[in-house]
Order: sequence, then structure tokens, then C-alpha cells
Amino acid sequence: MLTRRHFVITTATMFSGPIASPLLAQETATPEVAPEPAAPAAPVEVKRRPVSNSAMWNSYDARVTPANYDPMTSNPWGLKPRLLPQIVQANDGLTPGDIHVDAVARYLYHIRDDGTAMRYGVAIGRSGLYEPGVFTVGRKTKWPTWIPTKDMIEREPHKYKKYEDGMDGGPSNPLGSRALYLYEGRRDTYLRIHGSPQPRSIGSRASSGCVRMVMAHIIGLYDQVETGVTAHLYPA
Repeated sequence: MLTRRHFVITTATMFSGPIASPLLAQETATPEVAPEPAAPAAPVEVKRRPVSNSAMWNSYDARVTPANYDPMTSNPWGLKPRLLPQIVQANDGLTPGDIHVDAVARYLYHIRDDGTAMRYGVAIGRSGLYEPGVFTVGRKTKWPTWIPTKDMIEREPHKYKKYEDGMDGGPSNPLGSRALYLYEGRRDTYLRIHGSPQPRSIGSRASSGCVRMVMAHIIGLYDQVETGVTAHLYPA
């Protein structure tokens, strides 16, 4: 017999009391997690570009030019006399202002208006590196900066890798006191006619492809050469 007391007790065991909604929400809500702070951006490495201090150019010129300099007779470098600058007769039909490089005799000729040429001794590229051709002097620079090409670094990493970010202009820079930049159309060929801190290499095949001159000699040539003239580099 189901008494009232038994009904109350049984009902109480079958149903629990109501669960408060706030309690349910509190127990089931996903706790908010503060976002982790973003990692600081890695610093961007800004490579220093090589520079040439124009305030030092006159001082540098004086440093590489012998006292009482006479281009045709001064020879503290011990060059063969034939490699000193000389005025010679130019062949007929050559354009004044143009440059001609005789890679066999190691001479550079700068053609003058009067039918003569100023001849200088030069060094050219080592075997396989010299590039003959007809080029334009696209630009020219005093005491240029220098960055070795990728080919130079790959070919001789022990020699050039340490300079991959470039070298400031100055007497120890491989391009020396002046540089004439050779172009094909608007494209820089990376060939140069330039001064060299190794004057004893003049008359030989020593460079990585460019035409080298004594620094004092190219200082004299530089002001006579206009951009846009043609440079003829003949085969060796």
C-alpha cells in the first residue's frame, strides 16, 4: 500500500531539485584565455653600402701622384719605359675621343682631335677573363666604390668573399683613383677601365677582366674622356 509518506520519499528520490541557470552557465562556459603576446619581429639587417668621401679625393690624388710628376718620365713604379704615356700618331679614320685597347701589346690609345693619340700601358684580364668587344663609356667616377661580382666570389671565394658587401673608395680600393664604366646599350657589362693599387701589374694579364692603369695615368686620362664615347677592346 502506497502511503502519502512513501509517495513523498519516492518522488524525492526520482527528481532532484531544479538547477539554477546561473550555476549551469558557470560550469559549462569556456573560460576566456588571454591571447599570447605576439613575438617581437626579428630586426631587419640593413647592410651598409660602400661610400666614397669626396672631401678626401684631393688628398687621395696627391697620395698616388709622384712629386714633380711628369706623365712621360715619372716612373717610381719601375715600369718598362714603353708603358709610360706617350703621344703617338693615330691611324687614319679613327674617331677623336674614342678609346682603343690593344690587348696584345697592352696599350690603351685615346684618340685626339689632331690625329694623334695618347698611349698608355695597361694590364688586361687573365686568360679566359678578358672580354673583347665594342662598348660605350656609360659613366665615369672618381675614387669609385667597389663590389666584387658574384662570378668573382664564386671563382675565388678566399679572395673576394670578405668584400661581398663592398669596399669604400680610396687608394687601396681595386678600382683605384678613377673608373670608366663600359656599357652595351643601357646594360652595365661590369667591365671597367680603372686605376689599380698594383701598378707593377701593368703590362701583364692580371685582372679579373677589366683594363687596369697606373692611378696617376688614369687621373690624367679621366678628364679627357667624355661619357658616350666608344671603347674598342681588341682580342688578345
